[in-house]
Amino acid sequence: SKYDTELAPTAILNPPAGKISCIIWECDEIKKADLSMLDISSTIIGKVESMPECLDYFYVGVCFSVVLAAMPLVCRLYCSTSDSHWAKAQQILEEIYLNVTGRLEGNDTYLTGCRKAFGETVGHLRQYVRHTFNGDVQDVGVLVITCLQRWILSMMIFFLLTIAERTFKQRVLYAKLFSHLTSSRRARKSELPHFRLNKVINIKTWLSVRSYLKRRGPQRSVDVIVSTAFIANLLLLTFLCVEVLKDSIVFSLAYMEALIWCLGLGIFLLRFMTLGTKINKKYRNLSVLITEQINLHLQIEQKPHKKDELNVANNVLKLAIDLLKELENPFKISGLSANPILYNVTKLVILSALSGVFSEILGFKLKLHKIKLK
Repeated sequence: SKYDTELAPTAILNPPAGKISCIIWECDEIKKADLSMLDISSTIIGKVESMPECLDYFYVGVCFSVVLAAMPLVCRLYCSTSDSHWAKAQQILEEIYLNVTGRLEGNDTYLTGCRKAFGETVGHLRQYVRHTFNGDVQDVGVLVITCLQRWILSMMIFFLLTIAERTFKQRVLYAKLFSHLTSSRRARKSELPHFRLNKVINIKTWLSVRSYLKRRGPQRSVDVIVSTAFIANLLLLTFLCVEVLKDSIVFSLAYMEALIWCLGLGIFLLRFMTLGTKINKKYRNLSVLITEQINLHLQIEQKPHKKDELNVANNVLKLAIDLLKELENPFKISGLSANPILYNVTKLVILSALSGVFSEILGFKLKLHKIKLK
């Protein structure tokens, strides 16, 4: 006989071909409309894309890129500066302050005084740079090119992290608006269609919208960016910990650069973990399905003639709850994208380090890496 696709075990995972009856609000008027899964998903996507973008983390990346690009200059000034250089720098700063205050307090206009003070300040800074590099133009050129290359490289890295942060932010907004579909008050506030999970086709549409929004946008590339940043930050932290645990600590600007990279990557990783936790919390909120089950039981008592249809919907809701529990990816670290290898290596390194520390404190060997974490 012909295979019945409607009764297939995976039929609930396929997007429904029909439309469902939804409630929409237009000018404070309640209307009913037949919408498909793509129509509901497009409404949510349009709402997210119409929201203004936040560029705070882009500016954070620019600031860290400038600081990292200036490290060769700081290193040169730190290595070549003697007591006489420090005295010369202090003298130049005092002259700059006197020129600025003198020009602004003189008889000249404010704009003219600012221009003259700026010109003399640039002249003093040029004199200090010439005094530091002993007039070697080639040395200055190499340093400028090095700073420029470092700025471009660090800017590219932080730009990729900013793109990943923007993708995570969009996923949070998708999950937030998706959770408003089954609530009439939240759906009206967000100007989204509203429907209840009292029919099998409504449940299939709800699951299809959920799956479609979770897969929306770049997935693999963002996971690679986040995983690479996590590994790089872990290696830098390991380097700093090893150097700190040495008996003799010699200060080096390499430590300062590693610390700045750890701080910059750590800010973005903390952001990823926070957004990932919010995404998991929204999509794994099974209280929505449990509430719909309670509503179905109440409707069964109020409408006995629809008992069979409502019982079928109730059974599908139970299966949907079990399905969502089974389909979640276990390799998640508070929402941080990670593959099994990264998760196991990170767990082994962290627990081995803690085992060594606690073994020294307690006086006996403690092997925490053999403990199974669920």
